[in-house]
Formats: sequence, C-alpha cells, structure tokens
Amino acid sequence: MPKRITIAPHLSIEELQARFRQAKTTTQAHHYQIIWLLAGGKTTAEVMAVKGYSRGWIYELVWGYNHLGPESLEDQRCQNRDRDPLLNHVEQAQLWQVLQQPPPDGGLWNGRKVADWMSELKGYKVSRQRGWEYLKSMKFRLRVPRPEHQESDLLEQEEWKKKSPSVRSS
Repeated sequence: MPKRITIAPHLSIEELQARFRQAKTTTQAHHYQIIWLLAGGKTTAEVMAVKGYSRGWIYELVWGYNHLGPESLEDQRCQNRDRDPLLNHVEQAQLWQVLQQPPPDGGLWNGRKVADWMSELKGYKVSRQRGWEYLKSMKFRLRVPRPEHQESDLLEQEEWKKKSPSVRSS
C-alpha cells in the first residue's frame, strides 16, 4: 500500500475548509482544497482525479505548505510587477536596422538568429523564443521558400500549364 502524504499541522482541517470556501481567487481555492482533501485522508490519486492536477504539482503544493506554511498556497501571480523590456527603445531600433539586412550566416531571419544577435548585445544567453517574440513584435514573419521536389522538371511543369484547360469566368 502506498505511503500517504503527511500534511504539517499549520491549520486544522476546519480552518483549511474555511479558507478553501473563502478564497478570493480560483487558484487559491484549488490550492487550499488540495491540502484540505489530503489532510482529511484522501490519497494523492483521489485528489488527482477530483482536481485534475498532476502528482508532481500536488507534491510541490504539499512541500510548500509543509515548509513555508499557508502563505505558500496564496496566488503569487498578483505580486508580479511589470519588468523593463529585454531590449530598450535604442536596442530595439538597432534590432530593426539589423533586420533590414540579411543575417550574417545568410538565409532568413528566424527566432534563433535574432536571439543570437540579442545574446551578443546583452552579454548573456537569450532564448530563441524571446528572439521569435521580438521578431513578431516588429511585424516580421518567417519567410521560408516553398520546398521543391528534387526530381521536378521545370520544363515539364511549364508544358503542363500550357496544356491544361483555362478556367473562364462568365
């Protein structure tokens, strides 16, 4: 039989239930309900079935509650503050100018190439996703030539176009 998760006695089962019912956000309610159910004797599998959370995320919530107390169950996203953009206005203007030219290795600009350029500018690794985000924010899009079949015959294609009946609109 699997070992049950131990919940630290920071709050009683009744207090956990009350906090679950009085939660201000849905996320906070979910977190309190998970701890309440586990403290009440439910297994992790039962809580997973009821809540739809993964085992790993439930373990993370339990770890936070056991080590940090009820404050760890609060919805922390409201504390996120606006951060300065990765590139300031001058650096974005530089990126715009760079994007007007072909990339140093040839080909076309993509998220990886923009991220590599940004990494050189900033002095630390920038993910290719951030490069793609900046590329999109500047209204650029991935322009990749349409693939051609290796054995295609251009002359035969032109002949086929000439022979096919043209569609006339009346």
